[in-house]
Amino acid sequence: MNFPPKMVLFDCDGVVVDSERVTNQVLRDDLAARGLDLPLDEIMHLFVGGVMAGVAVEAHKRGATIPDDWLETIYPKIYTALEHTVTTIPHIEAVLDALDAANIPYAIGSNGRLEKMDLTLGRTGLLARFKNRMYSGQDCAAPKPAPDVYLKAASDAGVDPGDCVVIEDSANGARAGLAANMYTFGFTHDTNPDALAPYCDALFDDMAKLPKLLGLDL
Repeated sequence: MNFPPKMVLFDCDGVVVDSERVTNQVLRDDLAARGLDLPLDEIMHLFVGGVMAGVAVEAHKRGATIPDDWLETIYPKIYTALEHTVTTIPHIEAVLDALDAANIPYAIGSNGRLEKMDLTLGRTGLLARFKNRMYSGQDCAAPKPAPDVYLKAASDAGVDPGDCVVIEDSANGARAGLAANMYTFGFTHDTNPDALAPYCDALFDDMAKLPKLLGLDL
């Protein structure tokens, strides 16, 4: 991989917006009321980087009572919590500024719904920076860990996958970057490094370090 890259692809939750603990606290409380009472850290280990339909299946396997309309009830709870508490990951604006200064395009590839990205990026003032550059794995043939969402973003930008860098905070997301043949950084701000290391080319714990890792002049 030659640095700087020709494109940078970010996951959204836990990489651009600090939303993982908020979302998973809502899940923890909801699932506890349905018979699956687990600590928040275990909930995050199980579900970060997945899709909500997969959460329902896994929670049911582990003993939770999941009604047929659970997806329609859990999303509003999550969105309400995020609307009041979501913030940006520290220093992400500086990373985007550095990419803009270097004329390097960037996009978001997430397993979350586009409406969730609209909410979290809108509440944090970043929505305009990702206008027409947000991709959901739920709109692809397969979500992460399949590479589809990242390959779609690169294809739309006319950039070869091998010239792209992926920034991820989950094993599923890092596996997607790996499968897309993209250099993948694992962001360990809120993730156990051991969960990311097998699927990442490099790890880092502070977004302020990313411009230098990307080979950008500051």
